[in-house]
Amino acid sequence: MGGSAPRDHHLPVETTTFVDRRGELAAGRELLARTRLVTLTGPGGVGKTRLAARIAAAVRRTFPDGVRFVHLSGLDDPALVPLAAADALDLHDHSARPPLQALVERLRDRRLLLLVDNCEHLLPACAELAAALLHGTTGVRILATSRHRLGLTEEHLLDVRPLPVPDPDGDLTTPEGYPALALFADRAAAVVPGFRLTAANRGAVARLCRRLDGLPLAIELAAVRMRVLDVEQLLDRLDDRYRLLTGGSPAALPRHQTLRAAVDWSHELCDEREQLAWARLSVLAGSFDLETAEVVCAGEGASPEEAEGEAPVGPAAPLRSDDVLDAVTGLVDKSVLSRESGPDGIRYRLLDTLRQYGLDRLRRLPGEEAAARRRQREWMLGRAAACERAWFGPGQREIVARLRADQDNLRTALDFSLSTPGEALSGLRLAGTLWFYWHACGAPREGRHWLDRALAANPDPTRERARGLWIAGLLAAATHDLTAGLALARDARAMADDLDDAAEAAHAEYVIGVITLFMDDLPTALKHFEASVARGPVPGQHLSLYGLDQVELACALGFLGEAERAVEVCERARRMCERHGEEWVHSYVLRMLALAHTVRRDWQQADQHARHALRLKLAVHDVTGIALTLDLLARIATETGAHERAAVLLGAADHTWAGIDRDRWGSAALKATRRDSESRSREVLGPPDFRRAYERGRGLGADLAETVHYAVHDAGPREAKGGRSGSPHPATGGVHLPRRETEVAELVAQGLANQQIADRLIIARRTAEGHVERILGKLGFNNRSQIAAWMTAQR
Repeated sequence: MGGSAPRDHHLPVETTTFVDRRGELAAGRELLARTRLVTLTGPGGVGKTRLAARIAAAVRRTFPDGVRFVHLSGLDDPALVPLAAADALDLHDHSARPPLQALVERLRDRRLLLLVDNCEHLLPACAELAAALLHGTTGVRILATSRHRLGLTEEHLLDVRPLPVPDPDGDLTTPEGYPALALFADRAAAVVPGFRLTAANRGAVARLCRRLDGLPLAIELAAVRMRVLDVEQLLDRLDDRYRLLTGGSPAALPRHQTLRAAVDWSHELCDEREQLAWARLSVLAGSFDLETAEVVCAGEGASPEEAEGEAPVGPAAPLRSDDVLDAVTGLVDKSVLSRESGPDGIRYRLLDTLRQYGLDRLRRLPGEEAAARRRQREWMLGRAAACERAWFGPGQREIVARLRADQDNLRTALDFSLSTPGEALSGLRLAGTLWFYWHACGAPREGRHWLDRALAANPDPTRERARGLWIAGLLAAATHDLTAGLALARDARAMADDLDDAAEAAHAEYVIGVITLFMDDLPTALKHFEASVARGPVPGQHLSLYGLDQVELACALGFLGEAERAVEVCERARRMCERHGEEWVHSYVLRMLALAHTVRRDWQQADQHARHALRLKLAVHDVTGIALTLDLLARIATETGAHERAAVLLGAADHTWAGIDRDRWGSAALKATRRDSESRSREVLGPPDFRRAYERGRGLGADLAETVHYAVHDAGPREAKGGRSGSPHPATGGVHLPRRETEVAELVAQGLANQQIADRLIIARRTAEGHVERILGKLGFNNRSQIAAWMTAQR
């Protein structure tokens, strides 16, 4: 009955019917209405996660800032608990404060519900998180699930009991009033189409559910056997099993043993391949795809006997890769594995209770756990390396989505490496390979956590350590610890020089230069990046970092007033990004182009480049870049007289910055620009109208996609100067749209949103959004109303 946490951190998607728990739902809602910490407690398999998700869904409208889901079963390190909560809340703190303190500060003015799932193995850290939020905020409420209470005085408990079961010998004329029977019937119908409760089978089903103590997970696992047994046979086999377990005593098993017995029975239903796959897959803490399952289950190559087709399949036998699909399919059929949608296809997940059972089984096989974890780590390292190689290219959106989906398994691989003798260098290698993920995807705190551990475990001078040092320096700078970051980067450069590693030396040089720029030593930074760009990329240097060399050179030039040179540098970098289909560095190049054009007071060009940058930053979920670009667009709107738009953008920018650093890193330039935009727009609009527009922007800020959609498509400088938002652009005279784009444009003209267009044309929403973006670009338009007017003119 557990749920899985999708990567967007909203409530788990229900893939099976939820049985009636009206009493607990009502009690949970009532508790949340009068208290700020409610913990659902109960044994494994009782359905705490599903019930908590239902309670949260029922009350979500009372929380203006939403409901977020923090899934902890894949975490083992208590230090990651506040980081996991911040990630679930889409907060990207870049301050130097401790993570928990920073989290509390970010949530001080929010009204939201945080659902923290599976707390039992991290109780002290979860209790600390809850206490800090309760004492440091007023609008945050917490709904936790745990087998044990958190132990806080503010905590109110809701005991989640097994489903009530009627007396098998009593009145069963209204079985629908008993959710245990309804659950069994629902799951049985999934494997035996047409199965339903009847007068002939109700008594047996009731006895079966009573035997299983009304535990939802046990009932679900038993229902799978309806493929080959009828209810009476199922009950007879279960009774035989329980008599064996109790030594013939008629006494019922304790509840925790009931679940164990049901899981044991489900395990025995599996063939040997499925049993071995179950055990090996239990090292995977989060969801996983089939490729990962094949590597973890199949082992590292076939034995000579297997190569001849004669390998026995036993408790620790290797599995052929093509056996794994059959095993995974069988485990899904038996309700051991759950299926869920992932960014690039189907993924699978073991419920926490079944994962712990699999680990227990795995640990009985000598050497198996370490071998499976090592295979998992090597696979994660290989996947991370492939993503790094492809990062300066067209697949960045997919790379970000894949790594976010694999986050729990990356954490498990890092923890195994850094806590197992002899594996530490691999841990440093993995943490360093993920530099672009920590830096580009708003996870500098977690990246620095792993880098600090990995560097401490690997003191010897190696290429991996040189790389780890500059990455740690970059992440320190990202959290505003500039002094420490500069020292780390200089150590990295010295070590790389000693090792004669030109690539890592160049990477370290980039970090030294960017920190020098952050410290406002513009002349030194200018000379530094002029030399780096003139030298060109050295063999082995990542093109992303060479691209950023050019971005920082343009930045220094812009700050020093040399706008023409800054534009030249950006145009060269832009062409390089376009050749490779790259988006992340490209978004920074475009923002720098926009800044350079503001120096030239060419607001139309600045606006165009800033909007384009914003689209790309959303694609790779660059929250910091989005915040910076919203500030820039607000300034452009102010300068062009679009004061209502400026006020909306300021509200959205402030909301976005609240998840990063309310003080905008203490930057005098950023704060001065923001203050100027506000004062000028407030003066023109008047305080009431400014406040209404600003609050509209703050409301948009809760959803990055909505924020970017407004910022990109709302009227800009052209309209502010007197043009009508619906007037065709002069550049559209000879434009011809392909058939599919014409269809999309027609639907836009009908007023359909992107999701509605996707549904109408049976395409993905992302595909619909791409069509709309291309149409806007080809026609030179800024908003959808212009497309509608153009289509009317064409007709």
